[in-house]
Amino acid sequence: MLLQACLNGNREPGVHSALPLSPDELAHTTRNAINAGAQALHIHPRRSEGSETLVAKDCGTAIATIRASSPGIPIGVSTALWIEPDIQHRLTLIQSWQILPDYASVNFSEPGIVELCNLLLTKGIGIEAGIWTIDDARFLCKSGIASRCLRLLIEPPEKEMVAAQATVEAIEHCLDEGNIQIPRLLHGQDATTWPLLELALQRGYDTRIGLEDTLSLPNGEIAHDNTELVATAYEMAKKVGRIQYN
Repeated sequence: MLLQACLNGNREPGVHSALPLSPDELAHTTRNAINAGAQALHIHPRRSEGSETLVAKDCGTAIATIRASSPGIPIGVSTALWIEPDIQHRLTLIQSWQILPDYASVNFSEPGIVELCNLLLTKGIGIEAGIWTIDDARFLCKSGIASRCLRLLIEPPEKEMVAAQATVEAIEHCLDEGNIQIPRLLHGQDATTWPLLELALQRGYDTRIGLEDTLSLPNGEIAHDNTELVATAYEMAKKVGRIQYN
């Protein structure tokens, strides 16, 4: 099982005292998250004032700083359209990347996905296909891209667990019918984070945890930092036999 740490996401600066934004903060958080059990990262690089960015210098500095501090940890970044709403400019920015992430998440609900995926593959960057809805899953199956992806991210947007699980099951059915066999990572957001993490463990899927997805522990208390969230998820996975390493 892969346990990925999603360190910051699109959380606003100041929403949590331990939210890592700068390259040094990301590197420090990464070291602690690895020690707590994380095997891979998902980050949203930031500009100096804290806003999300796809600019090559900002992304490259964040990636290089993390790699210098924690060599060997796989690093993924977001390509979300809200970071750069101009589809063509998004491609231009990503084309200019020189220090490359190991993979990038691609939201299949957004326009311009085929071109974006082709660009990432040309640059040797793995694709995490973000599937939010049954329509996203259908598009993935028809696109011919699935076999070239590193993994699928099943990411139901619903805020209530019953509805979120229904979306997960609809996506699973579509992927199974399409014979999509690549690894699946399931995770939630805020109220569905921990229930969907438990479902991921039951399903035998990869999962992720971090301040991007939730600020709280399973008991509702605010987590001290990413490290506490990762350590909690690690222990949950260990208890059900999904993790055997130390």
